[in-house]
Amino acid sequence: MRKLLILTAVLESVTGVLLLAAPALLDWILLGSRFDAPASVVVARIAGGALLALGVACWFASSDIGSRAAYGVIVAMLVYNVAVAALLVYADVAKGAAGVALWPVVVAHATLAIWCVACLSRPRVRTE
Repeated sequence: MRKLLILTAVLESVTGVLLLAAPALLDWILLGSRFDAPASVVVARIAGGALLALGVACWFASSDIGSRAAYGVIVAMLVYNVAVAALLVYADVAKGAAGVALWPVVVAHATLAIWCVACLSRPRVRTE
């Protein structure tokens, strides 16, 4: 669980910072498009802030893996990873939006979701 949380902390923090700093670049890499409206850039930067916050939460949870809070972070990351993988598949299949990194990112999020399930299926050591 610790390795998953550390890896997730790094990946989501980096993605969050990229969305905050250069949202159009990430849009092009993932979806092969450019934002249509200025509001899209704002929403992307808000998402970047949220991803940075998830990364920070994962980082702090990685040093307290036996706690209920760390378990909750893993559950939240499972929901997030499934949602991202599904939405990116939808973007390609239904909307035809696919950049060079879309499918590698789908595979990465699906793999992280499976890792989350594996961590959640293990017996938990309680620390109260």
